[in-house]
Amino acid sequence: MAGALTIQLPNIESAIALAGQGEDNLKILSRQTGANLVLRGQELHISGTEKQVEQALQLVRSLEDLWSKGNNISGTDILTARQALDTHRQDELQEIRRDILARTRKGEEIRAKTFKQRQYIESLRKRDLTFCIGPAGTGKTFLAVVVAVQALLANEFERLILTRPAVEAGEKLGFLPGDLQQKINPYLRPLYDGINEFIEPEKLPSLMERGIIEVAPLAYMRGRTLNNAFVIVDEAQNTTPSQIKMVLTRLGFNSRMVVTGDMTQTDLPPNQQSGLGVALNVLKHVEGIAFCEFSQKDVVRHPLVQRIVAAYEQYEK
Repeated sequence: MAGALTIQLPNIESAIALAGQGEDNLKILSRQTGANLVLRGQELHISGTEKQVEQALQLVRSLEDLWSKGNNISGTDILTARQALDTHRQDELQEIRRDILARTRKGEEIRAKTFKQRQYIESLRKRDLTFCIGPAGTGKTFLAVVVAVQALLANEFERLILTRPAVEAGEKLGFLPGDLQQKINPYLRPLYDGINEFIEPEKLPSLMERGIIEVAPLAYMRGRTLNNAFVIVDEAQNTTPSQIKMVLTRLGFNSRMVVTGDMTQTDLPPNQQSGLGVALNVLKHVEGIAFCEFSQKDVVRHPLVQRIVAAYEQYEK
């Protein structure tokens, strides 16, 4: 049996927010429910079978606290709302939207976008050691930097240490100009970018000179004990087994460490085993360690990134 209904949106801003760029959100809503959604001015027309129309209505209503305020809605928001409806977790979804993790220097609100991101944030806040693996665009590094910077500014830790292996992805360090520090800076750029969202760039050199914030390649961690520090080990899929063991055993008193990586983007030589893969197997039953695994459903970058990740996952299967 066919059904149809019309939702009157409060203003043009809410209509634009709900529809998304190029009406991409309406297309996603249609794919998720099977209903046909057409926006005419401030009127949203939904048609299809009674079940399809009802599902579309529920999904649109579950997003109302976003579009009613003119807030941008992403494809991830829609997928998470659908998951909440399917698993009867609407209350938890509202908690995710209310829990503002931080605000950037521009005033933008940072919050979890998916249930797995929320689980990851909770681990970052409470566990001394967290492993997070998943594809590009899922917020592994960015969320870790957000939580770490907030903890540093709240004086929970004396310093923030961000490190990653300087492994080439098709290019050799030797071809880059400058000294060693200048050569490795491109590999550490994503970490700087995350910090700059919350700390003014002109203040960063002073914090680094005083050792409050340290961004360095993994090799610089050898022989150290990292006390009173929040440590982020990024791109850990490019570590060797000895390197990952070395950095994990640097963890000192009143310190917290998060290890992130994407096992599908290893830049090690073909015959070299990834230290992250070894660590996940060796430590999976060790008490006190948290493990978070993201999938392409948790991608929060451009919608095309989610489709790229899904296509590669299908190809590799």
